[in-house]
Amino acid sequence: MATQEMHSQCVGYSLPVPNVQALATSINKSSLVPERYVRPEAKVEPVASTDDIELPIIDMAKLIDQEFSNEEASKLHLACQEWGFFQLVNHGVPEDLMEGLKVDITEFFSKPLEEKMAYKQDNDGTIQGYGQVFVLSEEQKLDWCDMLYIMTRPVALRNMKYWPTSPPTFRDNIDRFSLELTKLASCLWNYIAKNVGVAPEVFAQLFKDHPQVIRFNYYPPCLEPDKVVGHSPHSDATGISFVLHVNDVQGLQIRKDGEWINIKALPNAFVVNLGDITEILSNGIYKSVEHRVMTNTENARISLASFQSPDNSIMLRPLPEVIGDGKPNYGSISYQEFMKAFFDKQLDGKSVVDTLKL
Repeated sequence: MATQEMHSQCVGYSLPVPNVQALATSINKSSLVPERYVRPEAKVEPVASTDDIELPIIDMAKLIDQEFSNEEASKLHLACQEWGFFQLVNHGVPEDLMEGLKVDITEFFSKPLEEKMAYKQDNDGTIQGYGQVFVLSEEQKLDWCDMLYIMTRPVALRNMKYWPTSPPTFRDNIDRFSLELTKLASCLWNYIAKNVGVAPEVFAQLFKDHPQVIRFNYYPPCLEPDKVVGHSPHSDATGISFVLHVNDVQGLQIRKDGEWINIKALPNAFVVNLGDITEILSNGIYKSVEHRVMTNTENARISLASFQSPDNSIMLRPLPEVIGDGKPNYGSISYQEFMKAFFDKQLDGKSVVDTLKL
């Protein structure tokens, strides 16, 4: 393990819990969902009745094309300001890499439990490994999900004991994929900075070394899907997040205008969302958005989420260039303190970032 201090995105503690994939397999049609997974709010909170609501689509090829860049950057600004989410197409990540990684992830989660447990979290002060996060008591409700959580960048902070060696292509594909996402993030930060009136070099300095983690998610089918939640409502405590649907099973929902909206991911597009860090830095011009994952009766949902974070040493506060002659809408806090507050409690919407509002 690297001798440098582990990045805040990986520091934390979570109690061990039963493997949900194995639990789902063991439940037959006469069985009930265990009480710790029953979430009454799952069917109480309103969900939009229409499925024709679409996220804004940002075309990366147009964004970097001098002829179309200004128009696409304006679309990006509106997407960030009004939605906090968008789908990124023509992003340039090689299709063969994405397809290979999808095969690797699917094969990993299909392995016997004892093989996956070779990479289990060992509560060494980080939350890396195979298991679950945000479980802080024996009484709290649990998500209907298993995950593999690893730090991918900076390379010096990787802990390879959590990186699966089977399938044999998995490690190399993760390495290549993490670099591609770093390039994407750098490009997006350039336009996001300009859109909020900040020099791109400022964001480049804040996000230097490109701290990045990847969470691989497996949401088993559930015979009573209206009773469980795959991933509790939350906003991401990060700068920007990339979500890739490994299979075509949907389930992601975002909260907008007081109701949950089903998101239908385009094939091989990234669903991109802004995190709490961007909300604070932009003084609320852009806001992180609460989202969750729901399950279904027939098929597992498999996805990955990659979180792009700022340098570990920064102080989080609205940027002076954004505030101008106005007032800050958020207080200041060190990034390490912010992440500790995030991982020291169970997921609860935007409760952490909301504590900084002035």
